[in-house]
Amino acid sequence: MVVIENLHKTFNKNKVLTGVDLTIDNSGIFAILGPNGSGKTTLIKSILGMVIPTEGTIQIMGEHIKNNWLYRKKIDYLPQIANFPNNLKVRELLKMIKDLRGDTDADQELIELFKLEPFLNKKLGNLSGGTKQKVNIVLTFMFNSPIIILDEPTSGLDPISLIRLKELIRKEKANGKTILITSHIMSFVEEISDEIVFLLEGKIYFRGSITALKTKTEQPNFEHAIASILKTSYA
Repeated sequence: MVVIENLHKTFNKNKVLTGVDLTIDNSGIFAILGPNGSGKTTLIKSILGMVIPTEGTIQIMGEHIKNNWLYRKKIDYLPQIANFPNNLKVRELLKMIKDLRGDTDADQELIELFKLEPFLNKKLGNLSGGTKQKVNIVLTFMFNSPIIILDEPTSGLDPISLIRLKELIRKEKANGKTILITSHIMSFVEEISDEIVFLLEGKIYFRGSITALKTKTEQPNFEHAIASILKTSYA
């Protein structure tokens, strides 16, 4: 579904990605991890077409993405920070996105799941951060695309909404979706992910299961395994 070959990206003289090769050809939940400056945001934005690589190729569902914006219809994306128009009501935003991407009935089920009915006629600028994140989630999951990219999806969520989000992600995995997640919450990553893709200094340092990562680093738990990589790289 996603094939990345020899991906490089340089901003001025700063080499952010330095030869990333990554193939994800099956459904599942893949956590893209790495310290600040490791290149994970640039990698995600390259897949989305928001950053143009300096070198290398990306294929989505067998199609090269260069000069081919239509592939984006196959991806649902939840940004870390949703910059909604403050003067729009939630209901108006949902309608606008459906007008742009195509009509769907899935939004109503998601509205009920995240208890957003009382907020539909409220302006987005008056919502709390957690409620905005729920709107963000509804916008992401209301279309049936084969690939889902979630950038810090747990931000601002209360415990009940977090449980519902995890259930939703698992449901989409069961429906055969490929889901890429970035998160700084290691407990969430450990609970939800099938595989870890760990970036370090612009390259993939590790790819595999959490069990394999703990074995590689000789650490008893996931957080210590991640810390071990960081200590080694910055020693």
